[in-house]
Amino acid sequence: MIRIIKRYCLCISLILIDLVLVYTYPSIGSKAIHISMDSMVEVLIIIPPTFVLLGLLDVWVEKDTMIKLMGEKSGMIGVAIAYMMGSFAAGPLYVAFPMAGMMLKKGSRISNVLIFLGAWSTTKIPMLIFEVSSMGWKFMTARFVLDVPGVALMAWAIEKMSTHREKERLYEKALSF
Repeated sequence: MIRIIKRYCLCISLILIDLVLVYTYPSIGSKAIHISMDSMVEVLIIIPPTFVLLGLLDVWVEKDTMIKLMGEKSGMIGVAIAYMMGSFAAGPLYVAFPMAGMMLKKGSRISNVLIFLGAWSTTKIPMLIFEVSSMGWKFMTARFVLDVPGVALMAWAIEKMSTHREKERLYEKALSF
């Protein structure tokens, strides 16, 4: 029981805060509960298909194939694949993290996984279309031109600054995923 309480401490705390708000400030509390329920429904709609896709990725893509395409010796091909996977992805960023864990489990290079996460958060096609329509071509192009090398540079720097032991621990955690 204590293990369950520790694991869901944040969720339990938010429920308690919502209940206190309903009691002390009913209008704010009901709004908070409504927002919490909407968020929970959104997550429950997105997470199951994500895990189905992860299961398919785990079964369909052989580890040797992933290592060849995105592993330590993949070079620019791995970088390009990471950018494409992140840029053409759909859904919120929290969906990308289980995907990144699966990529690590299959032997992807850490910098390629970081590029995938960076591309997901900065160069997604729907976001670029939104930026063009709301802020114009100049803004979107300038941000995109800065983000693409910026993401790659940060991924490379993080990988170079990480110790061998840190990388090993990351891969070990991914294997237990």
